[in-house]
Amino acid sequence: MSKHSLALEQKEDARHGEQMFPLKRYLTRLNRDFPSVMPHWHEEAEFTMITGGSCLYRIHLETYQAGSGDLLFIPPLMLHSIENTSPLSMRSETYVFHLNFLGANAGDVCTARYFAPVGNQEFILPFLISRTHPAYPSLLKIFCAISQTYQKKDFGYELMLRSLFLELLVTLLPYRRTEKNVPSLQTEHSEKLKTVLEYIGQHYSEELSVSALASLCYFSEYHFMRFFKKHVGMTCLNYIKNLRLEKAAALLLAGESSALEASLSVGFNNLSYFHREFKKKYGMTPREFINSPGPSPFT
Repeated sequence: MSKHSLALEQKEDARHGEQMFPLKRYLTRLNRDFPSVMPHWHEEAEFTMITGGSCLYRIHLETYQAGSGDLLFIPPLMLHSIENTSPLSMRSETYVFHLNFLGANAGDVCTARYFAPVGNQEFILPFLISRTHPAYPSLLKIFCAISQTYQKKDFGYELMLRSLFLELLVTLLPYRRTEKNVPSLQTEHSEKLKTVLEYIGQHYSEELSVSALASLCYFSEYHFMRFFKKHVGMTCLNYIKNLRLEKAAALLLAGESSALEASLSVGFNNLSYFHREFKKKYGMTPREFINSPGPSPFT
């Protein structure tokens, strides 16, 4: 990752890990300068431990307060975002893995009975596993073993990791909810929000109106604005502005654009406004941002 927080694509096309080993570890730190991870989703699942501080997770339009020691499992294609709620910073360790790493593409009985229902969200596994959850002791042991195995990389560690992630699913499956137990309106609203976020991600450099975005959901403007803020945690206009700033930051770090070129290419037509909002978000001017050695929240 680059040295600064860059926007995750709303529907990620990035590959986590390699084709032959679709698993990657991320250490995340959210603080005043980088307070959140934007709403996004991807084909891989996630297994996370909060290692310090506290945060607010939004997963499938539900809100979860997570603190140090808590574990989270996010299945494939599930919309989620993170917001720091600590006075200082939130830290976490995350393993992003594709179910194919576990054999989901084998087309056998395990795929039909377990992997496919998890991947298709027919089975909804617990998102937040706190210390009071009956599976927490077993899952904590699994997470620690995953972390140690991934870092040591002894001969055969890939096989060990596969077995540990299989054990993770086996441990969570008894606590599954089936699709029929999940409110259909919640799933419908999640898909509508994905549609809007994907559209914004494709057209953020263009002029976007609330009325046009509301029409994608078949909502009135008033209903849409309340709906968006409730489930994203900010107004639609602030979300678009934040996304444009992060896209501009990516261009500046690539070293191929001036502040003026970056601002215009992401949809800011007023350079002074761009400078003001950029400094408000990153605590520095675009030029200072380029020269800053500040750490990324993702490593």
